[in-house]
Parts: sequence; structure tokens; C-alpha cells
Amino acid sequence: MENILQFFAELPNHYKLLWVLICLSISWLLEFAVPLVQLDYRKWRHAGVNLIFFSTSLIINVLFGLATVGIFLWTGQQEFGLFYLINLPVWVELLLAIMILDFIAQYVAHYLLHRVAWMWKFHLVHHSDTKVDATTGTRHHPGDYFIRELFALAAILITGMPVAFYIIYRITSILFTYFSHANIGLPTWLDKMISTVFITPNMHKFHHHFERPWTDSNFGNIFSFWDRLFGTLVYGDPLQVQYGVDVVDPNKSEDVLYQFKLPFDSSIKTD
Repeated sequence: MENILQFFAELPNHYKLLWVLICLSISWLLEFAVPLVQLDYRKWRHAGVNLIFFSTSLIINVLFGLATVGIFLWTGQQEFGLFYLINLPVWVELLLAIMILDFIAQYVAHYLLHRVAWMWKFHLVHHSDTKVDATTGTRHHPGDYFIRELFALAAILITGMPVAFYIIYRITSILFTYFSHANIGLPTWLDKMISTVFITPNMHKFHHHFERPWTDSNFGNIFSFWDRLFGTLVYGDPLQVQYGVDVVDPNKSEDVLYQFKLPFDSSIKTD
């Protein structure tokens, strides 16, 4: 186990980028093989727009990477955080770290992105995609991504987790992000079975419905039990979902400049 943790602790950045490309490529192949719905769009153009937002996330990720290193060094030197107060088997602490990160950096952050008006305006860019597929998982306004990274730093500070735990969480989170957004149709029985513990494609599609209350549901990224626990779970027929968001012009889903300016447009309703 120590060798595995050491491997992830020293994982080069280009390996992480390669993992993104692998997850995205597999998701695309599944979208061709077993699509949930036939989306009428230019797939490569749509991907290009969403990958522009991904490029801004990469820049922010580099900046936060420096801050993350500083926090890991400080918590290690001060022996600060939850994991310095407990002594559990390594695999249990790893699972606990992933659960805490998923709760704070994903569920809580995501919930607030929907509930706090100024945060919601940044998050609108993600929801304004009218053709949800795997690349939608990369579509975050820089302000949206910045907020999420702040919550991830808070989780690291609270727990004092090793850097390897955090890297394993990020890799797992990437996998579920592309999987849950992908336009793939799993058999209902299989999707329901998986969704008892994990976020599934059918489950997450309701979150991308164009109007409330469905939009304000299914906030999880890896584990589904946060939504079950806090009463934000919706599950049904994903074919009833209409993508987009009702306060944004659906015809400008791929207008990059319009999307970047969305959070600062005073005419956009937030209630």
C-alpha cells in the first residue's frame, strides 16, 4: 500500500492530463456505441467550446497547485488536521479522505453554487450547455472553478490528509465527472443498482434539466448518498430531461464570449 501511495504522491502532471484524455476518449466511444439520446449537433465544435473552458481550469489548477503544496507542507509540519487525531488502517483513511473531499469540495460547494445568487451566475455557464455530453464535465467558468478549488483547499486543511490521498481523489473525481455527464444509456436496472452508492449518467442528467426543481437536485459527484441523506435526490426517466437553463438564451450555448460574460450580465435572473 505504501508503494501505491508513493506512486500517486509523485505522479507527474502529464500523467494526470493523460488520465483526463483517457477518460474523455472512453466516454466518447461509449457515446457512439450506446447513446442515451441522439443529439443533433456538431460534436467536435461543441467539444471545442467546452475545452476552451477546460483550458482556463488548467491555468487555475496550476495556481491552486502551488497553494495546495503550501497547505500540505504546513499541515505536515504542524501535524494539523483530523488524520493526526485518529489512527485507522490506511485504506480506511483513504476512503474517509475521498468521502470528505467529495462532500465538501463537491456536494457542499455545488449546493452553494445553486443557492447563493452570485455563485449561481458563475455556475450558469455549466448549465447553459444544451447538448450535454462528456465534454460538459469540463465546462466551468473560471469563477465557478475557482470557488470549487477553494472548497477543496478547505477540505485538505480540515483533514491534514497526505498528498497521495488528494491525488487519488482527483483522479477518481475526473472519472466520475466524465462518466456522469456522458451521453450514454445504461440499462435502467444497472443504473439504478450503481446509483445506490455512486452518481450515474441517468441520475446526473436530471441535474441538467432546464428548469427547477430538477436543476436543484443531484449535487453529488462520486457518491450518491449525500443527495439521499439531505433530500436532494431525484431519479426517474432521463428521457424527460430537456438540457439547458431557462434564464439563458439557448441559442448562445456555444457563444464563448457570451458565456464568459454571463456572470456579469445584470439582466440574468437568479431567483
